Amino acid sequence: MFLGVDGGGTRTSFCLLNESGRVVATFQAGTCYYLSIGLEASRQVLADGVEQICKKAGIAPAEIAYAFFGLPAYGEGSSVIDTLNAMPRDILGHDRYQCGNDMICGWAGSLGGTDGINVIAGTGSMTYGERNGVGARCGGWGEIFGDEGSAYWIGCRGLSAFTRMSDGRLPQGPLYELLKQHFALTSDLDVIDIVLNEWHADRTRIAELALTVIEAAHRRDPQALTILEDAVGELALIVETTARLLGFEASECIPVSYSGGLFREKTFLDAFTQALSDLGIRHELRKPLHTPDIGAALYAARLADVSLDVITTD
Repeated sequence: MFLGVDGGGTRTSFCLLNESGRVVATFQAGTCYYLSIGLEASRQVLADGVEQICKKAGIAPAEIAYAFFGLPAYGEGSSVIDTLNAMPRDILGHDRYQCGNDMICGWAGSLGGTDGINVIAGTGSMTYGERNGVGARCGGWGEIFGDEGSAYWIGCRGLSAFTRMSDGRLPQGPLYELLKQHFALTSDLDVIDIVLNEWHADRTRIAELALTVIEAAHRRDPQALTILEDAVGELALIVETTARLLGFEASECIPVSYSGGLFREKTFLDAFTQALSDLGIRHELRKPLHTPDIGAALYAARLADVSLDVITTD
């Protein structure tokens, strides 16, 4: 059995693959993003998830041949790297595992671990790609001063547009009405209390507002359309930069795939595809082969020097 764990800003997904490449069990839990919930809470999410998926598969953690834990913000804080690396040891009861950034899960799943670039647009955003055994990442600097094009970034931009529409700096459009309905506001100023006091500026809840911004773009709201255009432009830029870092030549056709909740919205995916073309990137946009949790399990098998072909049930 090979265990893959795909951590994210919203949820953590667990997947067990057997030696034949068949998905034996999956499980979903809340976020393990330690910068948001703390290290101990993150460890508990991982421990509970491993316990539950092993129970579903009818195995003990000791029977897991190898595991890969793709953790959000892994490698982005030297002071906690040893703590993160040690977490799975007590959970599994053995050392047959490796930790890494969750960006690897998206790449391994979407492209099956082959050369190319995967772009993530979920709660956060970043790219990871490999070429000839060399990997490179771009973006993913966190929600305060990075993660451009992510759902959180879009949600913040949407809130900003709402406030400007409310006090007259911008004309009121569909985005204003949709957000007012979303928050069930009687007074527009109540949005401050809701986001800062009730939500405690929770990044997941702010990220969910991206869907409202996309709906407003469907209704041709000018501000929502601009936010959407800027978001996909930022994502296209980090793809272009990653291609350069990996040494792709201008004549090469770059395999590009994607993961993260925003790409489930056809409007967003179509806009991103256009943004890549507008930058002149010679690419082949590929529908993801597998989900990131399966990618994590495939990567676990790869770390154990086992090559698997996933058996799908489609």
